[in-house]
Amino acid sequence: MNLINKQLNADVQESAGAPESVAETTAVTNVPVAEPVAETVAAHDDFDWSIDKRNVSHYSADEKVKYSKVYEDTFVQINDGEIITGDIVGLTKTDAVINIGFKSDGLISLNEFRDLPTLKIGDVVEVLVVEKEDRNGSLTLSRKQARTFRAWERIVEVHKTGEVITGTVTSKTKGGLIVDVFGMETFLPGSQIDVKPVTDYDQFVGKTMEFKVVKINETIKNAVVSHKALIESDIEAQRAEIMSKLEKGQVLEGTVKNITDFGAFMDLGGLDGLLYITDISWGRISHPSEVVKMDQKLQVVVLDFDDDKKRISLGLKQLTPHPWEVLPEGLAEGAVVKGKVVNIEDYGAFLEIQPGVEGLVHVSEITWANTPINAKEFFKLGDEYEAKVVTLDKDSRKMSLSIKQMSQDPWSTIETRFPEGSKHKGLVKNITPYGVSVELEPGIGGMIHISDLSWLKRFNHPSDYVKVGEHIDTIILGIDKDNRKLQLGHKQLEEDPWNALEETFAIGTIHEGTVTRRDDKGALVQLAYGLEGFAPARHLGKEDGKQIAADETAQFMVIEFDRNEKRIVLSHARIWEQAATDEKEAVKKEARVEADKTKKAVKNIQAKVEKSTLGDLGALADIRAKLEGGDAPAEEAK
Repeated sequence: MNLINKQLNADVQESAGAPESVAETTAVTNVPVAEPVAETVAAHDDFDWSIDKRNVSHYSADEKVKYSKVYEDTFVQINDGEIITGDIVGLTKTDAVINIGFKSDGLISLNEFRDLPTLKIGDVVEVLVVEKEDRNGSLTLSRKQARTFRAWERIVEVHKTGEVITGTVTSKTKGGLIVDVFGMETFLPGSQIDVKPVTDYDQFVGKTMEFKVVKINETIKNAVVSHKALIESDIEAQRAEIMSKLEKGQVLEGTVKNITDFGAFMDLGGLDGLLYITDISWGRISHPSEVVKMDQKLQVVVLDFDDDKKRISLGLKQLTPHPWEVLPEGLAEGAVVKGKVVNIEDYGAFLEIQPGVEGLVHVSEITWANTPINAKEFFKLGDEYEAKVVTLDKDSRKMSLSIKQMSQDPWSTIETRFPEGSKHKGLVKNITPYGVSVELEPGIGGMIHISDLSWLKRFNHPSDYVKVGEHIDTIILGIDKDNRKLQLGHKQLEEDPWNALEETFAIGTIHEGTVTRRDDKGALVQLAYGLEGFAPARHLGKEDGKQIAADETAQFMVIEFDRNEKRIVLSHARIWEQAATDEKEAVKKEARVEADKTKKAVKNIQAKVEKSTLGDLGALADIRAKLEGGDAPAEEAK
């Protein structure tokens, strides 16, 4: 407390500058040590702080108001978050000293003035008061935040007005670019860079471009800009101008910008048109890329357009005459032409004679043969054929062609070339459930019925015997020239083996066979010489009570042989049943023979003996017992 009082007295003494003050102060400070507290307290209690000892003059009430106002106007009243202007009053190596009229100056890093390389003392800048007094009592300012705030205000304004702004692409980010607009970072999506897809974003970094603000987020103060929108607006203006001058039949120059399966899109100078695939060439094409290429410039004609939908249909082939109108002079009925297969239908194939000129080869004009032909199996796209023009109608633009008439009709000399009974090797072309279609030569063929494939086997389907594409030996059984059909046979190449096998497989004969198939009705049995027999289910029983199973080999007896129906019926049960019956018959036969012998012996004895004796009676008793089958001794017989 004494030190504080001494300091205050010193300040008063220095301010007044009078000797009395010094003496008075000295007197106070030299108070006897015995009572220091009482002296100090009493002196300061009597001190009048309202008296200014440096200046004896006093201010009136009006002057106090005046000077108070001057004092208040000297310092600016500011609030945190307020944007005000300030003067650059000093520059250091790292900071700029800003005077905003506050009681203290503020410092702002020079990094926030990178856009002002000529910054100097005396320049006026706009700053934002971040904090009037931080915990160190310093004024905190930010030019960057002030610029961001002003930039956001401007961005919101231009978003409402649709004004075109200029920005600098500063860097690349995921999905797009970062653009500096008014000192604030905005986002430019990759899809909004150009009307064409952009894959290389690096080429735009550092460029200054024009943009439109297309989206803002007030909450997070984020903005999305677009350069594509400017291009589209320019294109839209060009479209409107082109559409206003567009007419059907008008010839325009365009650039191929995209190629699809159904056509090509062309840029007509800000307006797109579609060149459909059927309007590219008079001839058939499978893909537009066969005729047009990307970025190729072409003259096209306007076929149709829609103002509302802004669709334009273009044509390329319409710039040249229709091929049917300029047919070659030599093209007439009976002429031989060469064409490429461009389309295949069930009823025939279309040959392109020249681009845009096609003729139909009907299935009936493919071959002289009368067998059905599938055009889709006979022809292949792109194959070339020579054909004769059968009919030609220029008005309806139709032409019928014939391939078979390129050669002589083979059926005109069929009797001499393929007489009945002659043998030929043919190619199996088709198989049906009832027979095999065989081609002997192009245009000549016939059918082998399923029953004429084999003497010995029965087939459920002809494919069990022969396959398509294989060759087979045939014999001509009959000729139907009017219907262009041949009756063919295969088994007739050999004699009917059933005539020779009738004795071998006579009824009652026993043969070894293997069961190839078994069902509830019976079993198919494979016999010698390739024959097949059938054993009914009741004839498959074994002596032990079991049944013969599939793939089992056993003995079978022939119980029926029909040469005309080509049928053999077999039985396994009949074998062992017959053996048992024969055994019983043998026993009975042996008993009868023994009985006959006994009767003869009795007659002989009766003839020799004239009268009976006791011995004779015993002998007769023995004979009688034997006849009766008994074994009783002679004594009992007596």
